[in-house]
Amino acid sequence: MKKVLIPTKLDKVAQDILKANGSYTVVQDDAGDAVALCKQHPDAYALIVRSEPVTPEVIDLLPKLKVVIRAGAGFNTIDTKYARKKGIDVMNTPGANSNGVAEEVVALMLADARHLIKADASCRAGDWEKKAFMGREVAGKTVGIVGLGNIGRLVVRRLSGFDCKFLGYDPLISRDRAAEMDVELVDLETLFAKSDFVTLHLPETAETKKMIGAKLLGLMKKSATLINCARAGVIDEAALRAVKAEKGLRFLNDVYPKDEAGPKSVADIADIMVPHLGASTKEANAKAAQRSAEQLIEFDEKGVTSYIVNRDIPEGLDEEYCVLANTIVKVCRHMLGKDVTLKGIETSFYGTLKPFGNWLVVPVVAGLWDEFDRSIDPKAALKILEGRGIDYVNRETDDRKGFASSITVDLTASVDTSTLRQVSVRGTVTEGIVMISRINDFEKLYFEPTGHVVCFQYKDRPGVVGRIGAALAEANINIEDVRHSHHVPSDQSMAICRVNVPVPDALVTKIAKEIGANVSFAATF
Repeated sequence: MKKVLIPTKLDKVAQDILKANGSYTVVQDDAGDAVALCKQHPDAYALIVRSEPVTPEVIDLLPKLKVVIRAGAGFNTIDTKYARKKGIDVMNTPGANSNGVAEEVVALMLADARHLIKADASCRAGDWEKKAFMGREVAGKTVGIVGLGNIGRLVVRRLSGFDCKFLGYDPLISRDRAAEMDVELVDLETLFAKSDFVTLHLPETAETKKMIGAKLLGLMKKSATLINCARAGVIDEAALRAVKAEKGLRFLNDVYPKDEAGPKSVADIADIMVPHLGASTKEANAKAAQRSAEQLIEFDEKGVTSYIVNRDIPEGLDEEYCVLANTIVKVCRHMLGKDVTLKGIETSFYGTLKPFGNWLVVPVVAGLWDEFDRSIDPKAALKILEGRGIDYVNRETDDRKGFASSITVDLTASVDTSTLRQVSVRGTVTEGIVMISRINDFEKLYFEPTGHVVCFQYKDRPGVVGRIGAALAEANINIEDVRHSHHVPSDQSMAICRVNVPVPDALVTKIAKEIGANVSFAATF
């Protein structure tokens, strides 16, 4: 019998499922200290937790531990690297809390639109202020959803009975799939300008941190509502504070830099603020508990590893090729531009990489967006693509082409309902260094995609590279490396520069306009 410790307030369904299986003994105790419970049961095989820290100290107390399951999505409280060193698999249960968060969004919208919280306090105090609490209806309004993952899609479904119009922003979902959900895909500026309600469902990454700033907030309608049940860092609080007063925006908030008691920095600008209640429902707790138990059983009995978040790289595969696959896709994304939606991915793995084509799907998909968990199972990665309406094809390769141990990735995206755009990038690893050898028709680039990069494609003519260098120098930006390729049939050239500091978007736009570039981007790899 395998012992499972559950030192947290988790629905009893996990315990019931495991006991009914007949292969487990379960110790569940949320009354005491988790560390003390671990000390009492050093023979534990598995540990199921909610937000309890699983530190090296806890892991060392359980020498027979093989599996840790986080009953929920986030696993930042678990030392996954230390667990891997000890041969321990860590799993999570993504999606279990999605409906709880989606319903919370609707609850916040309705509570604020009808002033229910203040009206309740007023009525309890003996007042009768009907005129003071004149509200507005959600029905017929335009709702903008930033991020059409599990939660964003559920928000659409939950609000569908209100006859709302839905605008969506998510560069990783196809227009066809969005249309199936009755969502019109638009750019961020259009979404913020046209929506009565904007609800955020995106992770906090280097790219999204403070993404909701003065520019987007300034586009919002007067008295529009912003709802954040995602991550605190995606909003520029100072910008919101300034624009909110000017435009009379409403701000409904459920997320903070830290989940803890004490003063909150948004207290002066939040019209409703609650203590991260999105996943705090009995149903979400039960679903997370159920999935925890079922995943443990499937892991033990069927070898299902789809939800392991600290997987090792397969034996025989150099980690640099995982970096290569991931980087090639990022280059493709930048070449395609921001305002497109992906339709398909095609990959080619040559030479020694061919046997690892299935596993390399994971770093390929991870290159599409930063928040993707690079440790999940390839089947789970493909399922995510399918859910977003993105086709995936791994092509058969012919090693006679001589592309030994190289990777080619083609991305296809729709610019609008009638226009497709495609980009193809090939790369390899040379002396341990990741190299981009080809972008579309531009061969023999041999560019190392590290640090800060700026790229321009333009009609070939003398002096353009010099003008690029001069414009960068004028902005006190130093070129550390430059690669230039010319495609004779199209009379197009490409210049890629690695520079010492990030190149501002405004400067990229200025240079592109000056040299007549038809493709341009700046990125940090």
